[in-house]
Amino acid sequence: MTGLTLTELIRQSVLQLEAAQVAFGHGTQNAFDEAVWLVLWRLGLPLDTDLDEVADQRISPEQLAQVQALVAERIATRKPAAYLTKEAWLQGVSFYIDERAIVPRSLIAEVLADGTIDAWLSDQTTRVLDLCTGNGSLAVLAALAWPEVQVTGADISDDALAVAAINTERHGLQARLSLVHSDGLSALMPPAHKPFDLILCNPPYVCQASMDALPAEYRAEPELALAGGTDGMDFVRQLFKDAPACMSDHAVLVLEIGNEVEHFIAAFPQLEVAWLDTSAGDDQVLLVTRDALLTL
Repeated sequence: MTGLTLTELIRQSVLQLEAAQVAFGHGTQNAFDEAVWLVLWRLGLPLDTDLDEVADQRISPEQLAQVQALVAERIATRKPAAYLTKEAWLQGVSFYIDERAIVPRSLIAEVLADGTIDAWLSDQTTRVLDLCTGNGSLAVLAALAWPEVQVTGADISDDALAVAAINTERHGLQARLSLVHSDGLSALMPPAHKPFDLILCNPPYVCQASMDALPAEYRAEPELALAGGTDGMDFVRQLFKDAPACMSDHAVLVLEIGNEVEHFIAAFPQLEVAWLDTSAGDDQVLLVTRDALLTL
């Protein structure tokens, strides 16, 4: 044994991550949580392990070397930890992830889990679309939340859809979750597809100025999933034009726009929307009805 305890190894890893000034936001928000994730994963311990119960566990030289190599890789490559572990968690659900898709972290997952949008849904809500599905996490969460619905996950990236297929199978949802290659809504228009009752969309919405300032960890992700043009609203403008044709009369669209609220309001000053509360505030995820979109 090295003499190091698991707690001391975590503390050592925290100091290394802080000294290297790595950026967070892909499942953790600080060096401690990131270090815990990396250490527990590398040691083969569940991520929900009670740290107090294993605090005094002694670390072998081999384990120490393995953890140090992983932390060093995190620092040297600036890849999000999720890409190194090939796993990400959203609302307590595990997802496979690799560099082919953006690391799942959408705030829409919160409003699915806490029932925030249920008031806008009904027994007529049977067809759900997750547009820009990435690794399929929101599509999976929707299918898990509503066992009676059929879910479609769509993305322009075949690479992302390949990752989404892994997660569809991982959660045994092949019968209710289908994946479609589509540039926006272009491949989902009637009559090829029936109208959807709910559209979820975490689109590329990062404005150019923010893209230019992104830390390396975010640049490790597919740019296609992030960049939204000069004001971040390029994809959203086309989405709002096309969406009514793909929506049933009672349908709603739930959209994440992150920190681009000022650009959103500037682009759609007259649009009536409902802002939804999330852990990041009440101005990052919105809900808009089909009727409201028809006023544009």
